[in-house]
Amino acid sequence: MLVPFGDVQREIVARTLRPLRVVLYRRFMLRIASVLGQRIGAQVLVTGESLGQVASQTLENMVVIEKAAALPIFRPLAGMDKNEIVVEARRLGTFETSILPDQDCCSLFVPSHPETHARLDAVIETEAQLEVEALVAAAVRRTEVVRCNFPPAAREEGRAVVSD
Repeated sequence: MLVPFGDVQREIVARTLRPLRVVLYRRFMLRIASVLGQRIGAQVLVTGESLGQVASQTLENMVVIEKAAALPIFRPLAGMDKNEIVVEARRLGTFETSILPDQDCCSLFVPSHPETHARLDAVIETEAQLEVEALVAAAVRRTEVVRCNFPPAAREEGRAVVSD
């Protein structure tokens, strides 16, 4: 699924202070993923977070971020270091895609000094300045579904092949 996230980002940038923005982006991503997951009958969300790899992935931030999810979160990479993750990505056939240059929310809207020890009360107070439910609903409504086929060879090697 492809979720248009630009409107959410613009609202966060327009209404909040820089340090909490990445935590807020990620909380919105989990809210949106929870709605979409529930619609398809998912029981959990799976993320690629690895403890301490980036500023938003400190233990404190991960705890604050996950409280926005309506489904449990699995983090299979949480205890892996960058080298272990690269090895696994190569094994799965996803590494080349993962290193393609892209201007995502992280590169365009990340403050130079993001919060690394977010407090839930401060995040909730900041979110009160946003129309959380309306922003989530709009993103969910504009989500595009992309169908993936898993040919036998790719399935055996753990790779997915995206088709039109």
